[in-house]
Amino acid sequence: MSEQHTYRVIVRGTWDGLTEEARERLLAEAAGHGLASMRFTEEGTLTYEPRPLKHFSMRFVVVSDAADGEEMAAAVAEDRAATTLRGLGYGFGELKSSVTDLDTMKINYKPASRR
Repeated sequence: MSEQHTYRVIVRGTWDGLTEEARERLLAEAAGHGLASMRFTEEGTLTYEPRPLKHFSMRFVVVSDAADGEEMAAAVAEDRAATTLRGLGYGFGELKSSVTDLDTMKINYKPASRR
């Protein structure tokens, strides 16, 4: 069995071809999709600024085989994002991702200060 890694993936995109109904819904729900809602989850969290209603991001946690690497994690997250957005009736353009492998990232701890 392969080793599993946990990835944090940010999927970014631009709204495209939004219907008037979708635009109105996004604007009405904007307060719930701001900076305070930024979390990494399996189902993803959607964040965007209402003015101008142009760009969005979704944050995902993806667990997959380490051998598949960051490219697979990005593909999985982009697929989840596209499925979610289509299900909500939101039009969007090309999706781009940035991936962080939590199992390989280095954490620099600062030594305790001396008094």
